[in-house]
Amino acid sequence: MSETSKTKTRILIVEDHEIFRLGIRELINHEPDLCVCGEADDVATARRLMSETCPDMAIIDITLRNSNGLDLIREMSASGKDVLVLVLSMHDELLYAERSLQAGARGYIMKQETSRSIVKAIRHILGGGIYVSPNIMENILSRVRAGQDPLEKSPLESLSEREFTVLRMIGQGKSTGDIAEAMCLSVRTISTYRERIKEKLGLKNAAELVRYAVRWVEEN
Repeated sequence: MSETSKTKTRILIVEDHEIFRLGIRELINHEPDLCVCGEADDVATARRLMSETCPDMAIIDITLRNSNGLDLIREMSASGKDVLVLVLSMHDELLYAERSLQAGARGYIMKQETSRSIVKAIRHILGGGIYVSPNIMENILSRVRAGQDPLEKSPLESLSEREFTVLRMIGQGKSTGDIAEAMCLSVRTISTYRERIKEKLGLKNAAELVRYAVRWVEEN
């Protein structure tokens, strides 16, 4: 490690899209007081790099292939290490932002936003603040203008993190076997999660579950 890198804020990137990860790296390394200390495309690699590189901040995509970024954020929060987390996401649904912040993230920003916004979010969090994407704030304000409670619970809020992950994978067209393999669980366990999801969301059968999941993924 060079003396120069010690004086900079060290940032770990956890993102499974290589081109997007490259863009973030270039963006951060262009800043005089920031540097990328490591890159991971899955949770296992991120765990290892957390120990090896000792980052000050981690930028995490919560919808990693075959991984749950929210679980990683919780692990980091529970570890007691003072690592700030900024979530980069393609989802503008309030539920994703809420769960990310509850897990311990200090910021939530959309991938579609400009590079200037990403740097702004990083610096806002480093300054002790909490940053929420303007898109998310617009959703909250839209609900207020429509006379709705901005904190009104979505039926999805009743799902556990595992159930939430299973629903997302169903919506992505994955079979029960595919999901079991990706989550390192048995087919029987995934089938149990499917039944719980149907019950919690008031869905009558597997066909309704698939239609709901596909529509939800497409909308978000």
